[in-house]
Amino acid sequence: MNLLASLRRAIRDILAARIDDPAVVDELVGTIRPSTDPKFGDYQANCAMPLGKRLGKPPREIAAELVAAVVARPEIVAMCEPPEIAGPGFINLRLRDEWLAAEVNRAARDEERLGVGIASPAKTYVVDYSGPNVAKPMHVGHIRSTVIGDALWRTLKFLGHNAIGDNHVGDWGTQFGMIIYGWKHFRDEAAYKANAVEELARLYRLTRQLIDYWDAATALPKATDRLVEIKTRLLTIQTESENDKIAAKKTSAELKRLGAELDDIAAVMATLQSKLDAVHNNARLSVLAVDHAAINDAVLSETAKLHAGDPENLALWREFLPPCMSDIETIYRRLGVKIDYTLGESFYHDRLAGIVELLARKNLVRESDGAKCVFLDGFDFPMIVQKRDGAFLYSTTDLATIDYREKTWRPDAILYVVDHRQSGHFAQLFAATRLADLTDAELAHVSFGTVLGDDGKPFKTRSGDTVGLGGLLDEAERRALAIVSENDDAKPQPELSAEERANVARIVGIAAIKYADLAHNRTSDYVFSYDKMLATKGNTATYMQYAYARVRSIFRKGDVDIDALRREAAAEIVFTHPSERALAIGLLSLEEALDSMLAGYYPHHLTTYLFDVATRYSTFYQECDVLKAEPESTRTSRLLLCDLTARTLKLGLGLLGIETVEKM
Repeated sequence: MNLLASLRRAIRDILAARIDDPAVVDELVGTIRPSTDPKFGDYQANCAMPLGKRLGKPPREIAAELVAAVVARPEIVAMCEPPEIAGPGFINLRLRDEWLAAEVNRAARDEERLGVGIASPAKTYVVDYSGPNVAKPMHVGHIRSTVIGDALWRTLKFLGHNAIGDNHVGDWGTQFGMIIYGWKHFRDEAAYKANAVEELARLYRLTRQLIDYWDAATALPKATDRLVEIKTRLLTIQTESENDKIAAKKTSAELKRLGAELDDIAAVMATLQSKLDAVHNNARLSVLAVDHAAINDAVLSETAKLHAGDPENLALWREFLPPCMSDIETIYRRLGVKIDYTLGESFYHDRLAGIVELLARKNLVRESDGAKCVFLDGFDFPMIVQKRDGAFLYSTTDLATIDYREKTWRPDAILYVVDHRQSGHFAQLFAATRLADLTDAELAHVSFGTVLGDDGKPFKTRSGDTVGLGGLLDEAERRALAIVSENDDAKPQPELSAEERANVARIVGIAAIKYADLAHNRTSDYVFSYDKMLATKGNTATYMQYAYARVRSIFRKGDVDIDALRREAAAEIVFTHPSERALAIGLLSLEEALDSMLAGYYPHHLTTYLFDVATRYSTFYQECDVLKAEPESTRTSRLLLCDLTARTLKLGLGLLGIETVEKM
């Protein structure tokens, strides 16, 4: 059960009888939180102060009225000791030990759900996550969308919702025009036969580099001209300011703006020059750049031919797609990620014209420079749904995708687990969707930050390439194997075979990367560090897995059949020490953590909870004997607490897509 939600529901009714505004009631209910110090009880209601101010009464008088109402409610009386008023009007709530023991025993006997309820009413969620471009190997940038989306999908399913994972892969866009062009002009047949995905990725990178070269060659003179304009304007203002102090005050803001623009232009020029230098400094690339001066238009032509059903390009696309998808599926298997549907951009291609027609019928389409656009209030630029040459855009595909999802699944919510840099796109998409009345489902952009290197910049290899996800996982497993082997060798008698060590290292290494990502607030950037991820102390997957394995080792050491003990009618958890009670409260807060996680789609709320449980268990284990506990009823009680802790950690980690191991 959700302890906090139960208290809030009961007190909500009390507050609603005094305040007509539901929004204010919600705000006041939100002040009921777990206590930060056990001496103030288990939960604390801090609503008397704001309510007293609103009603013009002393907060302690309001608190007394609320306490009188609380003790009149049987469900709260059964759950809590008589509330206490502290300070200016804080209401301290302490759970009754007998009620707490009954609830923790109920959770301990619930083998599958550990007392966590089923959502009512259940809703249908479409979770759009991972979404790599299939023409390139997955890289470190894909880890966040994949593991965050997977954790949300798993948790929604566990709570009883109809969660539909949809992998909207990029399998149809301009990147395939690049690969097809590269295939026709630069391919290495032997390399393709040896590793199709690597060769296709090379063709993409080469074509992309040549396009970037010519784009830079066009943009650099324009940037240079603008730089000269800014410098000239700055010189003029500075000269005028020296002779006119009044003018100097008026132009200070413009000087600041021009100075910032000058810095921006200089940075852009440096980037453009580096792209030019990369080609100029390579004899082979220099020749290719000259020979393929029209590469930009040629790639667009190849893309257009593919979309028009050109037999040659369509045949190449069909040949390239399977090995690319197979490579992606290999990564998913290693990560333990499952997605219900993979419906890429190509799936919606035949629906795009219909979407533009639908928008036109609703009088939402206007032409601008020959392109068909949807103009939206509050946005500086329109949403282009069809270019002048007839080509469609990502926005059109995304609108078609929403239309399909609405007609196929009738979702209550669609979650887009996508990089924060796409925030502008999704804001426009959601606005256009509402305007076109395509769905009334909740539309949420579950955005996330960037994985950084030690230098504070996006994590890349020493050569500047994006880090491949496969290589990232390989290195994590290699480092985990070294740690597992060292720990096992340090024991008086090593417990793991070479095969077992390799399997544990696989689980620990993959878990370290996934948990490290999920443990951060998804909206924040974080610095990638194998050492921190694999640390055996602190809020890491390795620490959680050690905590689970340590509990399981108690049962082996004591030759305890914990499954049988759990089913004994007379076996029950009782509290004889404060740390037992504190652990029980933590274990019973699982549903609260899951609800908090889904309230804003923040997986780190669950990792924070698991770390709290592991910490409470560590305190309990240090302060309370388990196998040597006397009498037998206390030993049994503590074994059951250990068991519920292990199962809570396993369940919570499982909802994050992380495995546990029996020995480490």
